[in-house]
Amino acid sequence: MTTKTNSTLTERQEQRRRRILQVSAHLANRGGFEAVHMREVAELSGVALGTLYRYFPSKVHLLVAIMQEQLQQMHERLRRRPPDAGDPAAAVAETLTRAFRGMQREPRLAEAMVRALTFADRSVSAEVDTVSRLTTAIVLDAMGLTGPPTAEQLSVVRVIEHTWHSTLIAWLSGRASIAQVTVDIETVCRLVTPSRPNP
Repeated sequence: MTTKTNSTLTERQEQRRRRILQVSAHLANRGGFEAVHMREVAELSGVALGTLYRYFPSKVHLLVAIMQEQLQQMHERLRRRPPDAGDPAAAVAETLTRAFRGMQREPRLAEAMVRALTFADRSVSAEVDTVSRLTTAIVLDAMGLTGPPTAEQLSVVRVIEHTWHSTLIAWLSGRASIAQVTVDIETVCRLVTPSRPNP
């Protein structure tokens, strides 16, 4: 079972969906994953509990949807104001560092979203795939490719994403400092090499 997608919603339903996401993000930002309770989300959003479950079948669906929204907004901001770095590796590192700073500002919300991704089972696969596609698009844009990515470049992007995810978990769990996360991100981004023009 998947969540209602934006393309299938009326304007009123979309407003209701956004209200649900805003309330849920507020609760998560206040107390992390454990603070988000579906009944409270429904009450604060002004919707029936059954209605909430039609939009989001579980708390995990809800929190992954918040991450989708945040990544979409970040992608739009980065397209309006791309990284200043001169080479692709530094541009990707700057992009991910910006994203990490956003997580630092709301650590409990970050913890809730990351835990939701970690707990996600097959019922949330479509939503998790969307998060992955958005992350990939953000990294590829930062790389400044002039054409479609090669298989090798896509492999590099996947390694960067895995490192980003694991360092984020390490920071959220208190096992890595902000300085360590920054160094790890910069290190893995060195795998990015300037794109060569297609022959």
